[in-house]
Amino acid sequence: MAEGSGGWSAPLADSRSETLPECGGEGQSGGLELSVRGLTLARGGQAVLDGVSLELVPGELLGIVGPNGAGKSTLLRCLAGVLAPTGGDILLGGAPLARYSRRELARRVTYSPQELEDRLGFTVLESALMGRHPWLPRFGAPGAAERALALAALTALDMAPLAGRPVTELSGGEKRRAALARALTQGGRVLLLDEPTAGLDIRHALSAMRLFADTAAGRESWRPGAQPESSCAAVAVVMHDLNLAAMFCNRLVMLAAGRVAAYGPTPQVLTAENIAGVFGVKARVDTGDGPARVTFLEA
Repeated sequence: MAEGSGGWSAPLADSRSETLPECGGEGQSGGLELSVRGLTLARGGQAVLDGVSLELVPGELLGIVGPNGAGKSTLLRCLAGVLAPTGGDILLGGAPLARYSRRELARRVTYSPQELEDRLGFTVLESALMGRHPWLPRFGAPGAAERALALAALTALDMAPLAGRPVTELSGGEKRRAALARALTQGGRVLLLDEPTAGLDIRHALSAMRLFADTAAGRESWRPGAQPESSCAAVAVVMHDLNLAAMFCNRLVMLAAGRVAAYGPTPQVLTAENIAGVFGVKARVDTGDGPARVTFLEA
């Protein structure tokens, strides 16, 4: 049992019962797995994260959902090594996260934060190319291969026509897609994305989520020279749209007051009971042959 806010508790589903895609290439298992055990983080004497345990494995898109202030972004920052937890363990490929140098970690883990940076003076292409920094020698400059990769990522996110425009001149949704292109260009096989669809219109939100699901499954046709089935990625996405989560996420972790309220395959987590207990909202969850569909009835 895992307790949420207001005394809510939900049974944890069997988090390994779903079928994940099989991928070729290196990194299908082992080195890409991120394990979290009993993670805690306290601020001002109050627990922001309290005993969070989960696994992020190659081939899956894990959705992190919950109300405002539940600890979703804090959890992602801990997984990225941006914040040091108060207690618990984070293991990347079986080794503690703290053992990796900043460069080693950046080559394996890509983190795209919720906050957007204007990157004053840089164009969209230059911003995307910054994702290659961990792979370049000190004082090295990106070459033709890096430019091709960055342009391919921008194309995948419908941003190539704006490659020469300063980031400061973009709309909010365009800035979001530019940031996501930089994340793809970085190339870590663990992707941690904080609200990647915030500010995006419906078409671009669906396209971005499909892109990340394909990346998780090792289907990266956008990448120059990509094989039909490349290595899987492990992708975690913080999001608020439960219907998008139902469409694309293999598993969900539902947080409430810093604790795991429910965790497992998406159909087993996304229930009317869990939504009412965690979000305090009545909902109807329709299931059928396709993804579940959530209809909110009242607060």
